[in-house]
Amino acid sequence: MQLFKSIRRHPLLDLLITSKGNAKALVLMEPLWGIPFHLLAPFATLYMFEQGITEVQIGLLLTISMMGQLVFAFFGGIITDKTGRLVATAVGEITGWSLAAFVWAISNNFWLFLLAVLFQSTSRVPMNSWQCLMIEDAKQKDILGIYTWVHIGGLVAVFFAPISGLLIDRFTLIPVVRGLYLFFGINTVIKGILTYKYCTETKQGKIRKEETKAVPIRTLMQEYKGVIPRILRSPATLKMVAITSLLHVAMMVNGTFFGLYVTTILGVEERFLAFFPIINATVMMIFMFVVQHKIAYIKVKIPLWGGLLIFATCHISLIMFPPNRLILIIINLFFVAIANALIMPRTEAMTQLALDPQERARILAIIMCFTIAFAAPFGFVAGFLSSVDRRLPFVLTTALFVIALVIVSCIKDDEYKVKKN
Repeated sequence: MQLFKSIRRHPLLDLLITSKGNAKALVLMEPLWGIPFHLLAPFATLYMFEQGITEVQIGLLLTISMMGQLVFAFFGGIITDKTGRLVATAVGEITGWSLAAFVWAISNNFWLFLLAVLFQSTSRVPMNSWQCLMIEDAKQKDILGIYTWVHIGGLVAVFFAPISGLLIDRFTLIPVVRGLYLFFGINTVIKGILTYKYCTETKQGKIRKEETKAVPIRTLMQEYKGVIPRILRSPATLKMVAITSLLHVAMMVNGTFFGLYVTTILGVEERFLAFFPIINATVMMIFMFVVQHKIAYIKVKIPLWGGLLIFATCHISLIMFPPNRLILIIINLFFVAIANALIMPRTEAMTQLALDPQERARILAIIMCFTIAFAAPFGFVAGFLSSVDRRLPFVLTTALFVIALVIVSCIKDDEYKVKKN
């Protein structure tokens, strides 16, 4: 009984049990997206590669995806304001992820993969509205905990990943991945329906919906000119834009080329790829429950600096590993997981704290646009680098982490203080 009470008093569990509204509903629904995503993630690049899509074409698809996302990210703020956070999220889950997943399930050439990528680009609209729906009515002091739970929801899904490895071992990769994409599409339809049923429009969402109801889209587009100066006048926002953009590129490159590198160069069997995310998830969850709340009140740049240093060290060491040394890759993944736990929830929470709440949707849209525009060339660049030498994408990611380290060093202690609300 005493143990139960002690566990119940854990800050993260207390937040989940006592919280109400959209944040709790969205956190609990996250595994519907996370389970099929993590079943697929280790094999997405190999799925294309084994159907004759070259490394340069994979990089080109990444770049086209970024360009498509740039367009929908730009309109994401307008759509989120005009339709409301709830409708934009619920419908966007279906039109973005579901349609893309169904096309991926039947893809067998470059053009079908391209069509799927274009459908998936529309998911930038619910990415914007989902954050507004989750955060706007929440207390600022709970934001780090909410984003921690979002990541935990995704991490729980990772433990289903071995299923895909076992299925591939028995039925081969391509038919299994086709079935998983079909499962992904069905799940995201269900998630969209449940979001509409169990979430409610936010206070700020109702205000912006009323304010923009009679305003033409062209006028709303022109009003972005007044929003951009708000970002430029906020050093805290600019620093987070720079840091998150660098991290976005690094994660995109790593997620695309890690599986290809370790299977073709380091001699890792394909079936082991499904188990790597479990290492990451286990370490991250232990860290989040045991350590995260204990360092929540120290200077924000300290855990960020530590996480980026670990990332840079792990990525540069990866290219130095000899083939057929699985234990070295496992150790590397252990430290990468710690870096993920230090950085990911914290940067998301810090970004939200830096935003003007009255213009959250449009500022998020602009930030997404910049992030995507910055990342767009790197898909093709990383594909080209990998075609020259499959170690080079990780030299690129290491350089990006080092630049982010420099920016983090410029963060002031009082830039991301939690305000009472």
